[in-house]
Amino acid sequence: MKFDSILSEIDGFGKFQIKLVLIQILSRITLPCHFLLNNFMAAVPSHHCNVVALDDGGIFGNLTLEQKLSVGVPADQDGTLSSCQMFSKPQYQHLSSLNSSEDAATVQCQNGWVYDNSTFKSTLATEWDLVCSRKGMNKATVTIFFIGVMCGAPLFGYLSDRFGRRPLLLASYSSSLTFAVLSAFSPSYVTFVIMRFFTGMSLAGISIISIALNVEWFGIAHRTFSGIIISLDWTLGTMLLVGIAYYVNHWRMLIVAVTSPLILSILTWRWIPESARWLLANGKTDAAHHYLMQCAKMNNRIKYMTTITQTELLESAQGDTLDKKYTIVDLFKTPNMRKLSICSGIVWFGVALTYYGISLNITGFGLDPYLTQIIFAFIEVPMKIVLYFYLEKAGRRSGEMGTLLLTGLSLFINIFVAKDKLAIRTVVAVLGKAMSEASFTIIFLYTTELFPTVIRQNGLGYTSFLARLGVSISPLIMLLEDVWHLLPAIIYCIVAVGSGLVSWLLPETLNVRLPESIEDIEKPRGQSMRNKEIQ
Repeated sequence: MKFDSILSEIDGFGKFQIKLVLIQILSRITLPCHFLLNNFMAAVPSHHCNVVALDDGGIFGNLTLEQKLSVGVPADQDGTLSSCQMFSKPQYQHLSSLNSSEDAATVQCQNGWVYDNSTFKSTLATEWDLVCSRKGMNKATVTIFFIGVMCGAPLFGYLSDRFGRRPLLLASYSSSLTFAVLSAFSPSYVTFVIMRFFTGMSLAGISIISIALNVEWFGIAHRTFSGIIISLDWTLGTMLLVGIAYYVNHWRMLIVAVTSPLILSILTWRWIPESARWLLANGKTDAAHHYLMQCAKMNNRIKYMTTITQTELLESAQGDTLDKKYTIVDLFKTPNMRKLSICSGIVWFGVALTYYGISLNITGFGLDPYLTQIIFAFIEVPMKIVLYFYLEKAGRRSGEMGTLLLTGLSLFINIFVAKDKLAIRTVVAVLGKAMSEASFTIIFLYTTELFPTVIRQNGLGYTSFLARLGVSISPLIMLLEDVWHLLPAIIYCIVAVGSGLVSWLLPETLNVRLPESIEDIEKPRGQSMRNKEIQ
């Protein structure tokens, strides 16, 4: 008797599983809040050189503020004040109707900047003047954060496969809360980016452990639903971020506000069960029986568990693996595991690079950042409803390939849409964002089904590492528009299409048992645990 058969008998989708999903909402909604936080926390408002500070010597006389700006700051081609340049000396001729045709000498801002605080009261850019020659430092904050996520994913993946899902989940909650609060009160830029690095590292644990824990407690018939319902936490968190960011305009308080749900997560952690699959795979039969009894009791299936012996539980865990300790190296030791790991890693890299290439460029569509973000969030709800029915009928592999190809198509179409056609560009971008989000939703569920229990978190950690590598590179690709303005879009398009084609090399996992050991992956396909469960 296999574990999925036992889980099916005690109801693989009952009150026990619903409680698990609801408790973890508290922590999972903080993920998009932090992952997309730079859209608001690091926003760069309109700014110009602070020429008023030069007036201490009385060089401007009795000029009004508007006149001081006219003689002190040059105008760009669109008529707006230059963000980074000022005249080396006042150009009083600009006050007359007959402006001089000679180009006046300009210099970099000498006395700081004046910022438009109508939308954002305080951001990283305004706090530490991360504009003009220092704008790279502003962009670096998101890259450093995701490098932290990239490092945390394999670390928490290994530790949770070694010591269990539940204790590492608490460690993720506590460390995420601690480092996030410390970053909010950082006295300097250097301290801030260090704290953001460790925040990202800690949040990686919540990201990969929670998804695996949920899927491991759901039965075969309801795994698709579990993957979709868990992904809605991301949508809910994105909406929450927009609402909080709209009312909390100071970046320090914004960090505290979006992190606060983790306090409740720590308080409710005591009700989160350990993965019975992991316990059995590691020979902890008594503990596994305890949690299975909890599940059966809550789902009104207690009579069935009284007929299950300790020996049957142990056999359901693939007992030949109990004495083995697995690491990320085991992902590449055997042929089928190696193929699975390489292909899934490529797909994760492509999914993350294109998703964040769209998500972190919300100001590029000419709309208000709050409006663009809320449009992105609302389009995810109907998309995920449609996605659920598709995955239930057609499967994961075709869904992953299809959504990535459609993402690439949307990016390709937008290349040929003129920048002044804001409505068309936004519609196409939103559709591309929806397809990109769909590909992310599928790949999370797909990966938990592909990797065996004994190394599932290592697999999620490894793929998440490659995903965050893609995320870290994604903002840097936007800088290539200085080389050729179409180059970033072309790169995103190629990566989306390429990773979509690679996903076709992965096996289908619809309506099949979760593999428990590496041996299950290496068996001939007709004998493996991936065969459909006999009902």
